[in-house]
Amino acid sequence: MSPRPRLLFFDVMDTLVRDPFHEVMPSFLGMTLPEMLQYKHPTAWIDFELGRIDERTFFALFLPGRSFNAEGFCNVVRESYALLPGIRELLVDLRQNAPDVRLYALSNYPPWYRWIADRCELDTLLDGAFVSYETGARKPDPNAYLVPCQKLGEQPKQALFIDDREKNCEGARAIGMQALVFNSAAKLRDELAQRGLVKA
Repeated sequence: MSPRPRLLFFDVMDTLVRDPFHEVMPSFLGMTLPEMLQYKHPTAWIDFELGRIDERTFFALFLPGRSFNAEGFCNVVRESYALLPGIRELLVDLRQNAPDVRLYALSNYPPWYRWIADRCELDTLLDGAFVSYETGARKPDPNAYLVPCQKLGEQPKQALFIDDREKNCEGARAIGMQALVFNSAAKLRDELAQRGLVKA
């Protein structure tokens, strides 16, 4: 059995919150997801997530040669953020059943994370967030995991990382964290119950 963690780090998109990238964004642009992936700038989103460019520059680069309503795009994306089924209840139960464990978001995302935190009340459900636009590191870069542990004064082995992407979990394990691949809130509840963090 893995040791009881002192920190829980949660990926945000498609782990806590529905990701608008797959359907909402291409739909607004009148594209399919494969079309959006084909036409989008190769690094603009990554640079936006890393805080290297601001929102205005991102929109200037995002779809080369194509114009669209950036304000409308932002509005649609902002309104689409919602917690995945069962996540709110799970986070509340973690607070109640494991008050000694601190909960944090650990996300690759641009400043739009603030929209998510506001709409989904993450600031009340979590103790804080480490987001790439502020940290300057994207998972699975080792610094994306190490910097939060250092700032919180804990060793990686005392942290459990949860993400829907296996490669990000592999990155966490590579620096000594425990890691779980997210499939659903129900499955995650079972795995956390095995660690004594929530009731099954």
